[in-house]
Amino acid sequence: MGTPVDPRPHAVVIGSGFGGLAAAVRLGARGYRVTVVEKLDAPGGRAYVLKRDGFTFDRGPTVITAPQMFDDLWQLCGRSFREDIDLRPVSPFYRVRFHDGAVFDYTGDSEAMAREVARFCPADVDGYNRFVKASEDIFRVGFEKLAHVPFDSWWSMARIAPDMIRLQSFRSVYNLVSSYLSDDRLRQVMSFHPLLVGGNPFTTTSIYTLIAFLERKWGVHFPIGGTGALVSGLIRLIEGQGGSVRCSSPVERILVENGRAMGVRLTTGETINAHVVVSNADSASTYRYLVDPADRKKWTNARVESLRYSMSLFVWYFGTKRQYPDVAHHTICLGPRYRGLLDDIFDKKVLADDFSLYLHRPTATDPGLAPPGCDAFYVLSPVPHLQSGTDWKTETERYRKRIAQMLESTLLPGLSESLVVSETLTPQGFADELSSFRGAAFGVEPILTQSAYFRPHNKSEDVEHLYLVGAGTHPGAGLPGVLSSARVLDSVVPHASVFGSAPSVAMSPLGHANANAASNEPGFATKLR
Repeated sequence: MGTPVDPRPHAVVIGSGFGGLAAAVRLGARGYRVTVVEKLDAPGGRAYVLKRDGFTFDRGPTVITAPQMFDDLWQLCGRSFREDIDLRPVSPFYRVRFHDGAVFDYTGDSEAMAREVARFCPADVDGYNRFVKASEDIFRVGFEKLAHVPFDSWWSMARIAPDMIRLQSFRSVYNLVSSYLSDDRLRQVMSFHPLLVGGNPFTTTSIYTLIAFLERKWGVHFPIGGTGALVSGLIRLIEGQGGSVRCSSPVERILVENGRAMGVRLTTGETINAHVVVSNADSASTYRYLVDPADRKKWTNARVESLRYSMSLFVWYFGTKRQYPDVAHHTICLGPRYRGLLDDIFDKKVLADDFSLYLHRPTATDPGLAPPGCDAFYVLSPVPHLQSGTDWKTETERYRKRIAQMLESTLLPGLSESLVVSETLTPQGFADELSSFRGAAFGVEPILTQSAYFRPHNKSEDVEHLYLVGAGTHPGAGLPGVLSSARVLDSVVPHASVFGSAPSVAMSPLGHANANAASNEPGFATKLR
């Protein structure tokens, strides 16, 4: 006798990034049997983990805020997040280093922050305190009230218009910050956060200043084992619910019949039937490449291509055979230009000669991510997406060397002699490996006219029973954003009890039952331990 088919209604999740994994847990808690299909050979999506010669590199997210959102997922499964994951506070949150060598330690301590502000401009201390209060007011609305709400109608947008006007959402982050602070360097320190979610501080809606209060309220953290430990933990939850994660399983098409999503077809030709399909793939790529044009009336190719997309990233992962104990866990290295560089990246779409960098040294918190006596790093530089026309086949090594020279002359002396591991990820890699439209690292750019109702909706406007999670849908990029997008599903996906029995088991070209049947292979969580 064969393995009996699980009778629960089936949900397929495309992509195993944090949004997809969180969606799978929530669907499992709502009565679905869930299959996650992942293009890459290991789970995580942008949070894929690289292991090289004893070094462990988190490929994507590294700043963990709002940890209670992970608590919620573990509680849905009757588990304790804190017992499963060793999460450590990071302080300073960021060390901001200016081009002239001056340093600002950005923390969650109000008195310490006031002292740091006073070192740069005593007259701005009062303005800074008022900015924090404004950030809190925006947080109370933008995050606590709106982040988990599906914006699927004009009425849902009109309802919040008075709050948006009162909170001056029409202003940019930099513009709002500048109304409280006069010192140019302090304006940079308090306005860089949109870059963490793919936005230009000079055009991103000031709603994103809520990040300043969010970090102060809950802190900045890092898990022992890296963010890959969070991926492994989420997969254990999914498998504990009877779900499965299948890697090396790229989706070719979302199957639609009579306007309703019925499952997916993999590039191998195998079909997986489902009652609901959730895409954690890039929202633009989901519509542009996975849904047949005949099944799209709102998200046509022309509409997808007309949107503004976030910048991309050049990321260099490297390990050293020595340690740099004076380097903080998170360092923001600001270049000689601020607005001019951002204009080059977002508007002119040219690869500039100068750059600003984010340097991640996870071994400051978890030495186990590198061999004894060594350090693991990644450094990223915001760069234009692929509309810049940059040929990264020829540019990659030249650009990497420029970054290495800058780091060696400032923060990492002796770097060139200490390198033992080196890997890169370019905008072309974001497009080819991560299926990011135009190689944009964060999907749709978070400007006001592409926020809330104006972003691709969590519930597809074109295809019934197709849902979207992740950076390209509401509320946006960043871990709190993608986890919130999964929480929105609780409001828009029908409970599994609405459906009758499971769909029929599709057969692969080889004649084997597909993911609708339980696998006898060890789970990915087991493999990743």
